[in-house]
Amino acid sequence: MEQESLVVYGSKRVIITVTAVVCALLQIIDTTIVNIALPTMQGSLGASLTEITWVITAYAIANVIVMPMTSWLSQQFGRRNYFAASIIIFTFTSWACGNATSIEELIIFRFIQGIGGGALLVTAQTIITESYPIEKRAMAQTIYVLGVIVGPTLGPPLGGYIVDNYSWPYIFYINIPIGIIATLLTLQFVKSPKFAEKIKAKYVDWLGIFLLIVAIGSLQFILEKGQEDDWFNSSLITTLSVICFFGFYFFIWRQLVYKHPIVELRVLKDRNLSLGSILSFVLGFGLFGSTFIIPLYTQTIMGWTALQAGLLMIPSTIFTAIMMPFVGKMMERGVPFRILITSGMIIFFIYSMMAYKVLTPNTGSDAFFWILVIRGLGLGLLSIPITTMALSTLIGQEIGQGAAISGMLRQLGGSFGVAIISAYLTRDTQVHRSDLLSHLSATDANVQQRIKTLAGGFNSKGMTINTAIKSAEKLLDHLVDIQATVLSYMDVFLWIGVMFLVCIPFVILFVKKPKNKVNMEHIAE
Repeated sequence: MEQESLVVYGSKRVIITVTAVVCALLQIIDTTIVNIALPTMQGSLGASLTEITWVITAYAIANVIVMPMTSWLSQQFGRRNYFAASIIIFTFTSWACGNATSIEELIIFRFIQGIGGGALLVTAQTIITESYPIEKRAMAQTIYVLGVIVGPTLGPPLGGYIVDNYSWPYIFYINIPIGIIATLLTLQFVKSPKFAEKIKAKYVDWLGIFLLIVAIGSLQFILEKGQEDDWFNSSLITTLSVICFFGFYFFIWRQLVYKHPIVELRVLKDRNLSLGSILSFVLGFGLFGSTFIIPLYTQTIMGWTALQAGLLMIPSTIFTAIMMPFVGKMMERGVPFRILITSGMIIFFIYSMMAYKVLTPNTGSDAFFWILVIRGLGLGLLSIPITTMALSTLIGQEIGQGAAISGMLRQLGGSFGVAIISAYLTRDTQVHRSDLLSHLSATDANVQQRIKTLAGGFNSKGMTINTAIKSAEKLLDHLVDIQATVLSYMDVFLWIGVMFLVCIPFVILFVKKPKNKVNMEHIAE
């Protein structure tokens, strides 16, 4: 079989595994490491807030456009050559980003970097899986998924450390030596499968490629910029929404009728893949959503630094790592997917409810520690089983095709999560603020006593009585803002928990029970 011909042993397998995992980590870390450096970049390049956020948006759009085409591109150029070329593009543009002298240059190079990085996730796991014999592929899956989980956590603290101790270009420069070594190792050790005959240029689905770029690019732009532009009150967002809808409609039609589609949508007839892709979207929403919201909460409400906020996420990653070998063994012994995934969703629901219950303006790091331990346990039970279940009943070339679809949906799930949570927080905070203010009256005795107490404190520090009263009123208004924000964060955790809970019946009813033990031969992403 094609898969067996690519199996390697000994030091070669170790080198291939490390190379692929590191490349996947580079791609994931680069989606979050830049966030910390944005204020420094803005000042250095003289960019506006709107312009500097395009550094993130351009990378994300390019990522999501390329991901569904990775299987087709691998077939056209050979997996080893395509993977090596992607690393080279990523590495060169990392150097170019660090040397950018204007915001326009940086945005262009970040988009090109995203094109190179978009292939790394899907192709890396496919390479790892094909390098292991069947009986060892549970551990291969564990190693890879651990890298995917670690990446979003490492980005913020690593970015914070580099910005604090060096300068922002070094968040890009650190990719260069790793990329050079990874390219050389890929060309030396990675083998390509024998694909079917390449499609001649005249048969390439150029219209499908164009429709995919338009549809995915518009959607990612809407998710990244919708909140900033007030969603459908913006004519640009409204126009792009219409373009996105028709782009997807005609893209799907094109892929179903064309003889040589760039994305083989027919593979979604496989029930485990279709359900697994949906669950990958939900997992991306919960993973990236909670990775976004917890550091944001600790920095805006509790006054933590970016480095402190990033380090807080490490317990979750550690416990996910602890869980993964056990989960891999359970799958090999025939524990049904539905039991593992259902257990993970219940635990993730418990994590969300715990966060909902303990959030206050003064919540300590100890409380977050145990909440994040529970999160790590839940992710450990979800990550490998969902990916495994999605692709376990596919064979041959279907693996790469299914991997591209499920990988894209997980990435889109993260984009949806961040966009929806960001929009919800803004609007829900205003709702809670209005509600809180409706219960506060200037004639209320308790309110008057509170202002009097605060004003007395300010007065004792040398303020005049009028200034002290104004300061007390301003402080009280600030406290209302904080309380409204806390309540909105609580609501977000509540709804994330409910989303995972709602998925459980679908997992129980529709996930196929594996025959005896899990066949790890068909695991890839």
